[in-house]
This record gives sequence, structure tokens and C-alpha cells, in this order.
Amino acid sequence: MRGYLASSIGVTCAAALTLPLAPTAATAAASPSQTVSTTVRGAAPGAVPGSTAPGAVPGSTQSLALAPLSRTRAGAGAGVQGLTRREVRPFSLLGVVWDDPRAALHGTVQVRTRATGTHQWSDWQEVETHNDDHAADPGTAESRSGRVRGATAPLWVGDSDGVEVRVRPAQPGEAGTDGRTAAGGSADAADPDPTAWELPGGLRLELVDPGEQPAADTSTDTSTDTGTGTGTDAAPAPVPALGPVSADRAPVLDARTAETAAANAELAAPEATVIPALSKEETEAAYAARLPDSADGTRAKPYIGPRPSITTRRGWGADEGIRKGGFTYTKKVKAAFVHHTATGNNYTCAQAPSVIRGIYRYHVLSNGWRDIGYNFLVDKCGKIYEGRAGGVAKPVMGAHTLGFNTDSTGIAVLGTYSSKKPSAAAVKAIARLTAWKLGLYGVNPKGKTYLTSGGGNLYAKGRKVRLHTISGHRDGFATSCPGKRLYAKLGSARSTSAGYQGR
Repeated sequence: MRGYLASSIGVTCAAALTLPLAPTAATAAASPSQTVSTTVRGAAPGAVPGSTAPGAVPGSTQSLALAPLSRTRAGAGAGVQGLTRREVRPFSLLGVVWDDPRAALHGTVQVRTRATGTHQWSDWQEVETHNDDHAADPGTAESRSGRVRGATAPLWVGDSDGVEVRVRPAQPGEAGTDGRTAAGGSADAADPDPTAWELPGGLRLELVDPGEQPAADTSTDTSTDTGTGTGTDAAPAPVPALGPVSADRAPVLDARTAETAAANAELAAPEATVIPALSKEETEAAYAARLPDSADGTRAKPYIGPRPSITTRRGWGADEGIRKGGFTYTKKVKAAFVHHTATGNNYTCAQAPSVIRGIYRYHVLSNGWRDIGYNFLVDKCGKIYEGRAGGVAKPVMGAHTLGFNTDSTGIAVLGTYSSKKPSAAAVKAIARLTAWKLGLYGVNPKGKTYLTSGGGNLYAKGRKVRLHTISGHRDGFATSCPGKRLYAKLGSARSTSAGYQGR
């Protein structure tokens, strides 16, 4: 997720700061000397109010303005900013945003949170600061909406009701976690100048409550490839969601919810929480009309993997009222970009829908995007989720790989995989999903294709780039995403995916 700047400007390492802490009482409030501006973020312009799925409890976003925490020699914005320890309304996911999406945050963001119930404070955790590599392509309506902000990656912290944050600007000569140094200096540079980088203007801490899940789904998911995420994590529980609705009491779906459901009308009923898995034979029969013909006009052997089970947006509890209406499409899907969400690995598979709802709210209300950026998400137990609305079988334009959102799809694995190995179930889910999705467009998962850059820090706008049809985010943008441990598994995913297609 961390973006590397073309000028080799790094970010600071996770150095601990010696900062005075607020009183440690369990319900510590804001310091009297630190006045904080608090905003509650609402739906995007044009959103449908009150359109959360029936039975769900809407989430919320608290937005707190950061303030200076230390004296500086270069005026406001040059030193450490943050918030002293304080009690807040419950939240589970957080991130930091700022006004100018073109401005980079050169530095570190560290947070501590207080667990709801136990009132125990966590250790300091780092938030991924370079997240601009996940965005809509330059020049698109989404990028020019006037709502987009600069933002860190979101971090999942679990049920919390207290927070403390500090944002420290990078100094020249200070080694970043990517091994590079700020301003191109060396890590042992003498007397680093703390005024070298000013933090972006308008820094705010976003605290996201993903809301409660709708009533539990009593239907059966026929997918048999569930797996387990880690040696200690239980197999995934059934996704809590709205269950099947009988004809005599069918809910009145509002326009936005109906619009989302209609995009998958050929695959599932409007109230479906899961698009069921199909065998290879069933998949070939279902998609025979849209599979490509051979050069002589005859029906070619269909190289398509069996459709996997996919939890719908209704299934993970998306509040369709906060996203922008309508859908955006590209012409085809020629490649899949694999990501990690950099939200941390401290979640259970049963919590995955909540994590996704949190990311969704953060992308829309905090980042200012039209919808969640990824086309699909995968949890550590291998369950696949629908991402951006528009239809899982359609070429929906995402906001996942800056410069290469056209003719591609974005798949994000929940978690951070810079040093942690991804689960076998998650890697297998990537293979199953790409075998089907790429197969719909006649794409070989082990092949390569040409994509035209829309502009980024690795390839200039208009340049045609030859890429793997299953690529990591770092292949299209100078970034560490999807983490070196997940990136190392992409070769295996390509081979397995091709096997599912019958190649």
C-alpha cells in the first residue's frame, strides 16, 4: 500500500517519540488547552438518505481536527500534530485525511486506541501513510469531483471508545520503512532538520463505526472451499446478513438498493446475500453466449473457471445510500491487480463484513470516492465479497490502481502482508476468482497483456505497458502493495487459476 515517490523521497521510520501524554484515567477527555473541531460525516451529495438495508443499524464517521503537539521552528504545520488521549463515541476503524489529494504526507502516523469493555489501551500502531496509489485515474469524473481528499490507508482496530494520535513529519536523512531516506539523504545524516517537511493542511482523524450487521442469514452457502485463515482462527462463520425474503412480505427496496441488486439480476435474486458457486460445466453453460469465438467463427473451447461463491453487497451490509448513484464501466477486463488493504491482520473471519463496511465508509465519506475502490475483496478464510457496485460479471471501473483502472479489475485481500504470509485459502480464492472473471473475457491467467497508463509515478500517461494478466499493485505503480509476502504468491495463483480454466 505504501507508495514510493519517483524522486526517491522516502518516509520516516517508526521511531518512538517522547511526547507528554494526557492523564491516563479510563475516561480521559481532551486536554483543556487543545480545542478540537469535531464533524460527523454524512452521505455523499446525491446519495439516498436512510437507504440502509432493512434491519441494519447505520454506521457513523467522526472527524476530528488535529492540532500541534510540539513547538516548531518553522511555524504552524511543520511540527508534530495529533490529539491527546481522549474518550470518543465507539468506532472500529480509523485513518487520517487532509485537504489536498495531491499533497503527500511525508512522515509517520501513530495511534493508540482504548478497547471497549476492557478499557485497556493498545500499544502505538503505525498507519500506512502513502495511500494515493489507490485512487481513480487522473482526469476521470471521480477524480475531478471536488470531494476527493488526501488520506492514509484505513486501520482496523476493533471495538474502541478512546483514541490518541500523533503525526510526525519526516526529516532529511531519516530512513523510511522502505529503506529510502527523506529528500534522498542518507540514514546517518547529521543534525536532521525537523522543518524540512511540512505536514499537509487540514489534517483530520477519521473514526469509523461500521454499524451493526443485519439479521443473520439462515440460507446455506453451497461453497465448499472455505479453508481457515490461520492456525488459530476458526473456519468462517456464515456471513450475518439479510436472509431470504418470502413473497408475501417482500421489503420495499429503495431505488439505490434496487439499482445495486439489478446489476446482478442474471446471477441472483434481488434479495440474495450470496451469488452461489457453479460447477465448471454449469459455468460454461451459463456464460456460453458471451464467451469469445475462435478465429474461424466457430465456438472456441471455453477456458473459464467455475464461478465461485460471492457474498453480495447486501450480504456484507452495504449502506447503498452513501455511495454515488449509477455505475461506471470500462470496456473489458484484460488484467486483475491484487492488493492488500493494509488494514492490519487483527480481525476474525466473522468480522470481515464489518471490516469491509468500515473500508467502504472510509473510501466514500473520508476519501471522497464514489464507492469502495476495490472490485472484490477476499478475507483470510478465502471468502470472496463483491466490492464496487455495478455487477460482479461486468467490467466495473474501480479506484484501486492509479493509472491502470481502465480494462482491469481490483482484488484486495483484507490484511497487511508486508511481513505476514497470506493464508493458503486467500491465495486459492484469488485463483478461483480470476479463473472465472478473466475467463469471461477470454484472458489466460498465466499470460501477459498491454494496458495503457492513465498516469502515475511509474509509467507516464499514454504509455503502453506489458503486464501479467494477474499482477500485483506494485507492477503498475511504485508501491509496496500488495506486500512482499502476498506478491510472492502471485506466481502460484496464476498457475492455479489457469488450471481452474482447464489450461
